[in-house]
Amino acid sequence: MATEQLVVAPLLVALVTAILTLVVHRYVRAQKAVSALGGVAYVGAVAMLIQRVRSGAGSHGVEGVLTYQLSNWGAPFGITLVADDLSAFMLGLTAVVSLLALAFSILYVDEAGQRVSYHPLYHFMLVGVTGSFLTADIFNLFVWFEVMLMSSYVLVVFYSGPRHTKAALQYVVLNLVGSAFMLLAIGGLYSTTGTLNMADMARRLADPASFGITLAPVLGLSAVLFVVFALKAGIVPFQWWVPAAYRAAPAPVSAMLAGVVKKVGIYAIIRLYFTVFANAAPMDLALPGVVGESTLAFFGPVLFIMGAASIILGGVAAVNRDNVDDLLAYSSIGQVGFIVIALAFAAGGVVAGWQAPEPYGSVAVLGLAAALVYSLNHALAKAALFLASGAVYESVGSIEFEDLGGIAGRMPLLSAGFFVAALSLVGIPPLVGFFGKFLVFDAAVNAGSNLGIGLALLGAILTIAYVTRAWNRGFWGERSEAVEQATPQYGLFATVLVLAVVALGVGVAFDPVVEAAIDAANAALETGDYIEAVGLEDSLTSDGGGH
Repeated sequence: MATEQLVVAPLLVALVTAILTLVVHRYVRAQKAVSALGGVAYVGAVAMLIQRVRSGAGSHGVEGVLTYQLSNWGAPFGITLVADDLSAFMLGLTAVVSLLALAFSILYVDEAGQRVSYHPLYHFMLVGVTGSFLTADIFNLFVWFEVMLMSSYVLVVFYSGPRHTKAALQYVVLNLVGSAFMLLAIGGLYSTTGTLNMADMARRLADPASFGITLAPVLGLSAVLFVVFALKAGIVPFQWWVPAAYRAAPAPVSAMLAGVVKKVGIYAIIRLYFTVFANAAPMDLALPGVVGESTLAFFGPVLFIMGAASIILGGVAAVNRDNVDDLLAYSSIGQVGFIVIALAFAAGGVVAGWQAPEPYGSVAVLGLAAALVYSLNHALAKAALFLASGAVYESVGSIEFEDLGGIAGRMPLLSAGFFVAALSLVGIPPLVGFFGKFLVFDAAVNAGSNLGIGLALLGAILTIAYVTRAWNRGFWGERSEAVEQATPQYGLFATVLVLAVVALGVGVAFDPVVEAAIDAANAALETGDYIEAVGLEDSLTSDGGGH
């Protein structure tokens, strides 16, 4: 396979699998087999793409950045896909979580549920996620968002009960409103900048006078887009849909929503605000902190406030929940706050040019690397915990804490998986969560943010509080009658344990992971390389467009 064609391979594998599972949906065994083979093939395609990107292969002479044109039209007019270290990092995260959530689904979803297109919907959701990570075009980012969300709408309401329908309706309405604003913002950016290609937009924003661009509208439109991405990622104050949707969806779908789908919003913020909008020439808007600064001078404080609110609200709400899913849903809001404040430190590093120790070099790189490593930890740990919740429900028949107790003695395999994933969420070495939290604290220290250090510490304490409560009430203590009469589902337990072992393995072998995160952070910041790889280097109007 040609180097450039590898870029489209994960997308094609997910799409073909979705179509084939739809074709054979009447034959449950055949559908399961096709779905499983497609999931494995997706992991293989992502692994080959990551290997090629990490090997230094590139397009247009740019190492580590591969591009693919889906038509004969060249950039910026045609549809361009780009795979660099940033998109490769996110695809790797997606591949691991999606395969194990799929394995869990095959064992967990009953035959009737599998027959009503669970697998096609699952793989179409994966198509949308993959396209979002690879697209180099803002309009097609909207398209892939919608592919992902349309599938997830149905999966949230999959059980069709009153509670599920209410949650799905809330989820649909909020996201449809968000999508409408996203489309309006994209149209406004096209009208203002004359392009939808991210590389071309970054190139034009670097020298707005040459293209007749007024930067003030760009800031306003980018703020509208930011609200949409914050909604998709469930960041406070746009977190309303998260608890209800996570409670309503089947356990493997909740694992994907928390572990992967949320990360699409985080990725969009990184790609657009650090690669595209941060490349804009300094503007004078007569606003405090924004005069003569980049757009990140505005979004940095916003990110910090929203991240801090997410940590506090999500953590406090998680402490007093009455069942496992509620606790995990609110915990997900709090944990995403750690990612967002790391992005705030990165934004401040771009604006102020703060330096950081090697191998990071700058606070911008350190903050982005922290956000990416924490995203990986959150994906693995939270997916494992949601799958553990599903396994508890399937075995015991309840996830209410009042019905649980003594699971550790009755089902040690499941308990071990839950315990390891919970420790990773807390940040205990040598699990990957320890390194994620350490990097967030390191970014706060190097940014000189005492408030950031305090917030991260508060978030860590809240995490310990609700994880301890979940363990003591659900897994430790006196064995309840429901647990005594439970029917252990060992296949489900094994899936949870595998994800937990992956979190442990990533922590033990952390060096290549942090190297990949640093390279991904640099890829987000090296706008000039992104522009050149897309094939627009001949019309660069600045010294490479990098930061």
